[in-house]
Amino acid sequence: MKYQLASRMAGMKASAVREILKVTQRPEVISFAGGLPAPELFPVDEISKVAQEVCAEEGRKVLQYATTEGRPTLRQKIADRMNKIYNSDLKMENILITTGSQQNLDMAGKIFLNPGDVVLMEAPTYLAAINAFKAYECTFKEVPTDDKGMIPEALEKILETTENVKLVYVITDFQNPTGICWPMERRKAFMEIMAKYDIPVLEDNPYGELRYEGTTNPSLLSMDQRGQVMGMGTFSKTFCPGLRIGWLACSPDIMPQFVKVKQSADLHSSAFDQAIIDRYMDEFSLDEHVKEINALYGHRRDLIIQCMEKEFTDGTTWTHPEGGLFLWLTFPEGVSARKVFDKCIEKNVAGVLGEFFYPTTKSDRHMRINYSNMPDDRIKEGIRRMGEALREVAAGK
Repeated sequence: MKYQLASRMAGMKASAVREILKVTQRPEVISFAGGLPAPELFPVDEISKVAQEVCAEEGRKVLQYATTEGRPTLRQKIADRMNKIYNSDLKMENILITTGSQQNLDMAGKIFLNPGDVVLMEAPTYLAAINAFKAYECTFKEVPTDDKGMIPEALEKILETTENVKLVYVITDFQNPTGICWPMERRKAFMEIMAKYDIPVLEDNPYGELRYEGTTNPSLLSMDQRGQVMGMGTFSKTFCPGLRIGWLACSPDIMPQFVKVKQSADLHSSAFDQAIIDRYMDEFSLDEHVKEINALYGHRRDLIIQCMEKEFTDGTTWTHPEGGLFLWLTFPEGVSARKVFDKCIEKNVAGVLGEFFYPTTKSDRHMRINYSNMPDDRIKEGIRRMGEALREVAAGK
């Protein structure tokens, strides 16, 4: 049977990273492709303990339907944690528990975007955000971006000359895919510009706690005086992605809209998974767990950079992130990232092509590399293979 699909389906494509991950499931492939946490750091024993306690003490409650907004005690813990880390002033009422932070992107698209509306994004930016918003038949405008984030002068010019801008999407801490972090002066300039416009800002921050050096800056949300900024967060990178628990932080004015669209999507996020995280934070230190994560990821970042310095051809450059999960390769002029990628696959090593991370323009000189998931021996061997592939492409082989 041939189905008549909605027009929005014409613009929806399978996730490029998810398709690549199918290839990298083969044990012989060394994958730097996905944004996967290190599974050896999942607190399996602790989760087993608290899960049994949750079942024993409140099983009939957490296995029942629950409120859309989420578990009150967990919402309060999230507000307190964000206030401590980012100098914000959030209350429990500002927090909505979501099914991973990815759900926030879909809900924001549903709330703010009509066909033809404009979304401003960094270039490059998170490809799953591009796909989520594209489902609502919007158009994208790339804001020129340097190693400090959106360039304020370019942002202001676009806002002055572009009609129908309905949303600005940014990743200010350890951006996916580049790993860059906006400095304080760039955040201030951005907020001063946006305060002139009644346009909502969606600040995505899944990586902010994964800092290995430097100091944490206040979030855009904490700097907001107008209720303009909505903040996204998740336990996927600091705890376990399989639980699919994230959150949205926003003003009371817009919160009812997110509650309504979440009710239409899934009623509420898993009450059982919320209870597990809530009790874990009561009985164990999430701060200490994050310190352990950061120690390992900082080591792996240093190792992968050391290996690239040894193996990669002259003219290849990369970002040096102070945290997060990714760095961004730029190949020499005339070296095709697509050819390097194809050659890498032949040698059973994979990154992600940079072209997927641009909303409108395309570039054939970049690749995103994840360093959090592979152990030392596979990092060394994987970069050796990648360097070999790069040298062959540069030599025209």
